[in-house]
Amino acid sequence: MRRLVSTGRLGLVIGLSVTLVGCGQFQGLKAKKAFKEANVFYQQQDYRRAAARYEEAVKSDPNLTVAYFYLGNSYDNLYKPARAGEAENDALLQKAIENYKIAADRETDPKMKKLSLEYLVSAYGAEKLNQPEMAEPLINRMIEIDPSDPANYFALAKLYEDGGRYDEAEAILNKARDAKPDDPAVYMQLAGFYNRQGEFDKTIESLQARAEKEPTNPEAHYTIATFYWDKAYRDFRLNDQQKADYAKSGLVAIDKAIQLNPDYMEAVTYRGLLLRVQAAIEKDAGRQKQILNEADKMQQRAVELRKKKAAGLG
Repeated sequence: MRRLVSTGRLGLVIGLSVTLVGCGQFQGLKAKKAFKEANVFYQQQDYRRAAARYEEAVKSDPNLTVAYFYLGNSYDNLYKPARAGEAENDALLQKAIENYKIAADRETDPKMKKLSLEYLVSAYGAEKLNQPEMAEPLINRMIEIDPSDPANYFALAKLYEDGGRYDEAEAILNKARDAKPDDPAVYMQLAGFYNRQGEFDKTIESLQARAEKEPTNPEAHYTIATFYWDKAYRDFRLNDQQKADYAKSGLVAIDKAIQLNPDYMEAVTYRGLLLRVQAAIEKDAGRQKQILNEADKMQQRAVELRKKKAAGLG
């Protein structure tokens, strides 16, 4: 008798286990089917229908972590910044944030985790919720996950700069440089920051550091020259000697660019412009005419290169 009861109980447990396994398998298949259908709608940019199917996918299988990002992004795409303040529209962004958070917390794929955090930061950005205090810890988390990626430092520096925290922005950009000292983009970010702060010498210093990292890139030297021309031509606080010095430095940089690429139309154009700055402050009439003649040759050369490029020969 005891044996029969034991066997009966065992049969009940086995039957229940089979039922649960079968149910789990069914839910898993249901989730995959919904996810697959959602992906089709997502690719078609039918985000409303995509969201509905992604909702079904995560409801059937909450462990399908990749679906949370696409669910959040579907709601994100449905949100319209121009309609901010409308309850129904704002709810879409909140749903996007909720799902980005789940994806960022649960996702094991580093790329998807990073992507989820990036879009979450964007949701708190100026064009949407404008809550930098919410974005800051997320970007710091991204830096902790991958301290070698300068893009995360750039994002944090922009956040600080937009908030008027200029010293902190500069410090973060310097950390980006320390993390990736051979990356030219780091020095371009520093140059852009210093230029916006009106610190010309530091701007040039950063641009030159960038050129040192890629000495055979004519665009690096060309960029330096454009900054020298802009300073010499537009800054009316400069005296003639300062203008002459900047124009001379610009010509040194532009000649390096043209040496590397003789058909660099933009560089040839700026060489002519820098020569005209020199001519404008030249006191000797003969020397001035000589400089202007050279500038005219640069202009003619630039026109030829432009025609050549338009004809598809460049």
